[in-house]
Amino acid sequence: MDDGSETRLDKIYRIIEQSRYGIHDISRTELDTRNGLPRFNMPLELGVFLGAKRFGGPAQKKKCALVLDTEPYRFQKFISDLAGIDPTAHGGDPREMIRCTRAWLVTASKRSSIPSPQALLESYDRFMAGFDQIAESAGLDPKAVAYPDYERLVVAWVKDNGK
Repeated sequence: MDDGSETRLDKIYRIIEQSRYGIHDISRTELDTRNGLPRFNMPLELGVFLGAKRFGGPAQKKKCALVLDTEPYRFQKFISDLAGIDPTAHGGDPREMIRCTRAWLVTASKRSSIPSPQALLESYDRFMAGFDQIAESAGLDPKAVAYPDYERLVVAWVKDNGK
């Protein structure tokens, strides 16, 4: 639900509270060319997730997270308090992120029905190749699709394509 009166941080709290799994890519910490400062939204969200797991009730203690970064232990240069966390390196490659995330989901969720990495990548490529037409068919501007609309398009496409 999108509630305009809810602060962004409260939305993050709500989403994290409702989520059993968390995927946190802390690799995007480059300096902003305009102000020379990094964006630390993902490390903050990881911190909230870890806090919920540590201090929450029984359901929160069952949380499981995947921490991604471009290379192992790079994060120690900018967020040393995460020492002891073993991030999964993706080398900045979105396709490798998909492989890492899929491998983690198979282990964390113990589900055997998750498609192979190749099947996921092929499905993603097909969706992206047809995205402009998919968005336009839904009456949306492909260059300005809001996240909830994007999510709805993905879900509908996956259902229609049997994957």
